[in-house]
Amino acid sequence: MGLLIGSWWCRSRFTDLELLVLDVDGVLTDGGLWTNESGEVVKRFDVRDGLGIRLLQQAGVEVALLSGGKGGATEQRARSLQIRHCLTAVKDKPAALVELQRSLRVTPAHTAYVGDDLNDLAVRPVVGLLLCPADAVAPLKRQADWVLPRAGGDGAVRLLAEVILRARGLWQPLAQRGWRDGNG
Repeated sequence: MGLLIGSWWCRSRFTDLELLVLDVDGVLTDGGLWTNESGEVVKRFDVRDGLGIRLLQQAGVEVALLSGGKGGATEQRARSLQIRHCLTAVKDKPAALVELQRSLRVTPAHTAYVGDDLNDLAVRPVVGLLLCPADAVAPLKRQADWVLPRAGGDGAVRLLAEVILRARGLWQPLAQRGWRDGNG
């Protein structure tokens, strides 16, 4: 379907957004996994996505991570970005998301989700906006409200953060004066 960034519909949906839920592998990373000789998984995160997350948090958007994968890298990244809700090794993403919404008292209409693969498509009925990076699988891209023009792990979340902040009228002061906190 694809959102028009300048459209009234898009601006109103991002203005009312309370919860942004992000898949990790393929959204905050490029989907690749490296393992060291000890068998530990190492992931590469884009620092620009980290800044986007911090800006959204400052604007009052709750950001959560919801991943089917497990390992310490995701949890460490969540801690460094002060993300309070980091759900890993999740087998049933829709159920976990509904429980998170319930605990935060956020409705599906005020929830956006960014995912990249078939297991993310399952959350469609419980979110107001389903988004995906440019390199997501075709079935998800067909059903997404907006396909972000950046690939996962390559600033897709940072771009989304800017669009949300623009919709809320918060981007211009940042663009003029900058930001003085760490970007994670």
